[in-house]
Amino acid sequence: MQLIQQNPDLSAYLAADDVIDHHHPLVRETAARLAKESVDSYAYARAAYEYVRDAIPHSADSGDPRVTWRASDVLEKGTGICHAKAHALTALLRAEDIPAGLCYQRLTHDAGTGWCVHGLIAVRFHGAWHRQDCRGNKPGVDAQFSLEGELLAWVPDPRSGEEDYPAVFDAPHPAVLDVLRAAPDRPYLWENLPDSLTL
Repeated sequence: MQLIQQNPDLSAYLAADDVIDHHHPLVRETAARLAKESVDSYAYARAAYEYVRDAIPHSADSGDPRVTWRASDVLEKGTGICHAKAHALTALLRAEDIPAGLCYQRLTHDAGTGWCVHGLIAVRFHGAWHRQDCRGNKPGVDAQFSLEGELLAWVPDPRSGEEDYPAVFDAPHPAVLDVLRAAPDRPYLWENLPDSLTL
């Protein structure tokens, strides 16, 4: 799929804000630790991806009711849904001057009876965007860091109405972020996340 850089200014994909807060000491400390163990920016990007994928459980998998949305909070509390984990990985990549943005998919859930918007990221290497899914692996999900073809958690089935949104956003989509910020717990979040996005 051809990804579309939503903001033509590449520097926007290195910026810090209230969500992708890579200026935060915990984000900087985590990035520095991972960078120290990495020989180059590619190795660092893989290490950051694997850290967020494996060391921070997806809250639905772990049963954690807490809701996180700011990158530093995801790292501090060690929990988050796909969107929150994508924010954390984006912050870690930007902390080391690697352009990164946010991507979304529309997927079925609840045995095909409902819809959800799934969050993942894209990282820029060699002049191109490459999507990565750090939601966390589980039986039936085996996502891997790859610049040689996508190895994502899910591949949408267009026959059922599922789809990849091609945009790479420099900031979280407001429809997702507003619900994350307002949610008192994950059950509320699960019921109120958007089931599609207007791009």
